[in-house]
Amino acid sequence: MIGAMRGRWHPAVSTRVFVAQVALLLVVAVVGSVAFVWAERDRTDDDARERTTAVAVAIGTAPSTAEALTSPDPTALLAPETDAVAHATGMDFIVVMAPDRTRYTHADPARIGGRFTGTVDRALRGETFTEEYTGSLGPSIRAVTPVYDEHGVLIGLVSAGVTRARLADQVRRVIPILVVVVLVGLAVAVGVALLLERRLRRQTLGLTPDALRELYEHHNAVLHALAEGMIVFDDAAPDGPAAVVNDEARRLLGLPDRPIMRADLPASLRGDDDLVDEVHISGDRVLLANRQAVTGAAQRIGTVLTVRDRTDLQEVLGELDAVRSLANALSAQAHEHANRMHSVVTMIELGRRDDAVDFATQQLTSSQGLVDQLASAADPAVTALLVAKVAEAAAVGVEVTVADGADLVGGPLTPSEALTAVGNLVDNAVDAAGVDGWVEVDAGIVDGQWSLRVLDSGPGMSDEEFERARERGYSTKAGLDRIHGRGQGLALLSRLAQRRGGTLTVHRDPSTVELVLPRDTEEN
Repeated sequence: MIGAMRGRWHPAVSTRVFVAQVALLLVVAVVGSVAFVWAERDRTDDDARERTTAVAVAIGTAPSTAEALTSPDPTALLAPETDAVAHATGMDFIVVMAPDRTRYTHADPARIGGRFTGTVDRALRGETFTEEYTGSLGPSIRAVTPVYDEHGVLIGLVSAGVTRARLADQVRRVIPILVVVVLVGLAVAVGVALLLERRLRRQTLGLTPDALRELYEHHNAVLHALAEGMIVFDDAAPDGPAAVVNDEARRLLGLPDRPIMRADLPASLRGDDDLVDEVHISGDRVLLANRQAVTGAAQRIGTVLTVRDRTDLQEVLGELDAVRSLANALSAQAHEHANRMHSVVTMIELGRRDDAVDFATQQLTSSQGLVDQLASAADPAVTALLVAKVAEAAAVGVEVTVADGADLVGGPLTPSEALTAVGNLVDNAVDAAGVDGWVEVDAGIVDGQWSLRVLDSGPGMSDEEFERARERGYSTKAGLDRIHGRGQGLALLSRLAQRRGGTLTVHRDPSTVELVLPRDTEEN
């Protein structure tokens, strides 16, 4: 059985289409030829009826015919005339007869004087008619008409006819021309079908129907099994629906169950420029988007967009970035503390003990004052983060302060969320403020809602920059690594605000980023 299967012919789709086209062309050619010959036969019969009728009537109405019929020897007068007319008009016979069927003329002289075989009743009643009849010369199409004298008395009949053999010869003379035309037409049609077969072979890669079916099934199975969302747009129809949309893409982007247009995508994903691991916000999800062109042999044929869900991972990265920032700040603070201790030791060695005590006391009082201020206003982790951020910012020439009466504890954020929110906002503000700038952190209840505000001396963000920052990873500083959290703070906070039913806004004069959340809300 396996050997039989291996030995079977498995033609490609293009070959099957070509064979089917050739078979169809042959059927059409044969049927068309038969139909043409049949039509030609009918046309020839109609022409024969018209010609025989015209010849019979012409002879029957000629005065010489009536005179000959009333003469003593009608055959002597009529035979030469009917033979000449038959030869000139292509008739096989012209019979002039008496009303009792007695022949005066015939193509075969031996049959003159015999009785005419055929129908004459209608002619005897004064009609001219045609019929197909098998007479002495074989099957023929004949016309019969009456002959009257000058007084209107029926004195004879005229019959003119063409045999079937002659009509068949006329049809057969058309057949060679028909065969040539059909063969030329078949050759042209087969040539066109061959060109189509080659093009179809290129388009289907020479695959068999079974291979195409398996390819489609595998393609469909892979699309549905992919953990990434995938959308493919065909450049051949730039304004048309997407050629491919898998289930994960519909889930991640919240797409409807119908053909998807570009306008159905989030605004940040509607373009056709290349994207590489760019973070986008869609609803309450953080997505990593990639988009690239698909090129064929010589031109671009489409665009592929893939999206991956990084919601949970991004939140972890945001927390990790806050912890990393805390560790860096603490390292900077430790380095600064070492410098201060070195200064104290040096003062002691120089005998300036009072100056060393004043210097150490001053630094301790400054740090302890910030800690005491935050002790009741923030979670211990947030307090440690802010103390470190103050030291880190001071190292780059930026003064970070916490507003009097700030309440970082009374908000609805969890400790990890608070670390992410405060760390991202302070980092962004320090970057925006620049050297000799300032940053202020404030939080508390405003109009019945909890508000976290970070102000800085920087120029602030335009509405366009803010909207872009909310929708995707964005940073105004070149070289920042967005994959590890930089440039994504506002996107993460925007998602947090949406999830908690709050708002995230920016203002200028001074530059302010404000996160407002309902008090004591549970995470949706």
